[in-house]
Amino acid sequence: MYKVSVIGASGYAGAELIRLIAAHPTFSLASLHVSQQSQDAGKRISQIHPYLTGLTDLELQALGPDTLSQLAESVDAIFLATPHEASHDWMPTLANGKAKIFDLSGAFRLKDKQVFQKYYGFEHCHSELLEQAVYGLAEWNADAIANAKVVAVPGCYPTSAICALKPLIDAHLLDSAHLPIINAVSGVSGAGRKAALANSFCEVSLQAYGVLNHRHQPEICQILASEVIFTPHLGNFKRGILSTITVKTNAGVTQSQLDSAYHNAYQDTHVIRLLDHFPKVADVVNTPHCDLHWKLDPNNGYAVIGSAIDNLLKGASSQAIQCANLAFGLASETGLLNRYNG
Repeated sequence: MYKVSVIGASGYAGAELIRLIAAHPTFSLASLHVSQQSQDAGKRISQIHPYLTGLTDLELQALGPDTLSQLAESVDAIFLATPHEASHDWMPTLANGKAKIFDLSGAFRLKDKQVFQKYYGFEHCHSELLEQAVYGLAEWNADAIANAKVVAVPGCYPTSAICALKPLIDAHLLDSAHLPIINAVSGVSGAGRKAALANSFCEVSLQAYGVLNHRHQPEICQILASEVIFTPHLGNFKRGILSTITVKTNAGVTQSQLDSAYHNAYQDTHVIRLLDHFPKVADVVNTPHCDLHWKLDPNNGYAVIGSAIDNLLKGASSQAIQCANLAFGLASETGLLNRYNG
């Protein structure tokens, strides 16, 4: 068994990590941590998230800078479900220990430090670690993840968009003169557990936000090596992301070529599901899956792709588990699919 710890365990993504690790055949929960300022310190995780009752009764320990190095030497893996600033500041100490680090924040996803500062609002001070960090999209970067010490787990919107677009871009089926247009809707859990009026369930009405300046846009562009137009929306539902993407294909591209691109890309994965109909959020919520479907209009060469994920699972926690599986020599879906039809 590999001993693992979760930092930022009281949040939604942290709680989902705990649930997945508690049921994992090879990982064992060693400890759960929150910041020294957290009001949850000292409480049992089941007091914060009652649905975890019976899975673990571990207490949330306050984690200070002086205990980071000790933790990094005492376990095999650490999951960081922490704010971007905390991951940035703590990573040099954590990465210096024996543990492999899986960071669910955005602190180590963007390679360009100037782009990072523009979208995250603070200067990145750890160039060597930024270069070292591996982007953790399991279906597309498995070999690098398997050998990584620090894995930057992708954002939820980028996961949905990249899984949909990368097969077509890599197969050179898209007209580069027309940018892919991504319209994506997320449930309110994507904003995190901390209460705020803007994401209160009773206040939310379907609306676009972060138009043309959302921090996930450069992440999508970096991994696809293509510019895109990305517009996120907040919906009045708890969890899940539905992305509807419009692309222009090259002249002469056929539906069968699109079909082949997706089947060739995902024939060896059980996490990505290729459907014969457009996906819906209800079918992926509480699962680690990404559901995809696509359709080409042969009259004008435009295609529409649908992509659905659970933002807290494939968009965060189950994706992190996939990365950890690969890093410890396991199949990426280990411990994820036995509870679901898939």
